[in-house]
Amino acid sequence: MESIVQSNTLLEIEGLRVWFPIVRGVFSRVRGHIKAVDGVSLFIRRGETVGLVGESGCGKTTLGRAIMGLEQAREGRIVFDGKDLSHRHSTAEARLLARRRQMIFQDPYSSLNPRMTVLDILTEGMEEHGLMEGSKEESALRLLSDVGLDRAMLHRYPFEFSGGQRQRISIARALSVRPEFIVCDEPISALDVSIQAQIINLMMELRQKYSLSYLFISHDLSVVRHVADRVAVMYLGRIVEEGPSDEVIENPLHPYTQALISAVPVPGEEGRKRIVLKGDLPSPSNPPKGCPFHPRCPYAMKVCKEVDPPPAQRGAHRVNCHLHPPGPAS
Repeated sequence: MESIVQSNTLLEIEGLRVWFPIVRGVFSRVRGHIKAVDGVSLFIRRGETVGLVGESGCGKTTLGRAIMGLEQAREGRIVFDGKDLSHRHSTAEARLLARRRQMIFQDPYSSLNPRMTVLDILTEGMEEHGLMEGSKEESALRLLSDVGLDRAMLHRYPFEFSGGQRQRISIARALSVRPEFIVCDEPISALDVSIQAQIINLMMELRQKYSLSYLFISHDLSVVRHVADRVAVMYLGRIVEEGPSDEVIENPLHPYTQALISAVPVPGEEGRKRIVLKGDLPSPSNPPKGCPFHPRCPYAMKVCKEVDPPPAQRGAHRVNCHLHPPGPAS
């Protein structure tokens, strides 16, 4: 993994664990833990989009929420622009760090306050952080223009909009406090297919315009390939493969990544064989010993059931799999 001393590294996650206690019984005793994020290390450069992919329940959203400070880390650290977010900071510095990191949520229907007008939604953060330029209406109109909405929407409420329009408002709200980094948690999965491409293109334009960095969370590799510079593949709370998008998708090294890619439809390759994984995703409260993927892996060996595979570097491509041990090829 690259070092945080690089001047272009904006965010680095090191050995992060986010576990949720399982409480049972009359005395509310902790009987175990759901290991939602279990030893994740990842970095994101300035102006870069990293796609985070994996099945539902693999820990993608929890990782995003931990970056935002919405979930408490059990171990590890999250460093943003050289500042360890687990350390205590002055009130002013904590507010600044919070402002510079924003999140776009999956559901545009529940992420907006139904009692607030678009004007109030877009200017609340600006007022809180002293970022207002001109009147409230002027500031809000600039944001609406950025996301392709017109002034007639300024005094309306969220229930009056379509899903695509609501997500545009959510994007504008995230932009309102001038962030440098945005967690995009499945931002198009709740939208009609006809709208998804529009929102993706908008987000890419805004990334370019404002030099933003994105963590783009999705279960759809075809979307991630379009938007991301690098891809990280998550399975059962861990990153199992990570590297440049084209390299990971054209030459996947981990059997789990290979299975995910085989499920993506490719025009003209209708007869392509799909890799069907056996069984279901194991419980994160009781993950398998050794490699977490071995119960479903078509190439599982004895060592896979006993030893957690160490990371192996293949150029800019990193994989955790016993089929690719660390060595001269790294």
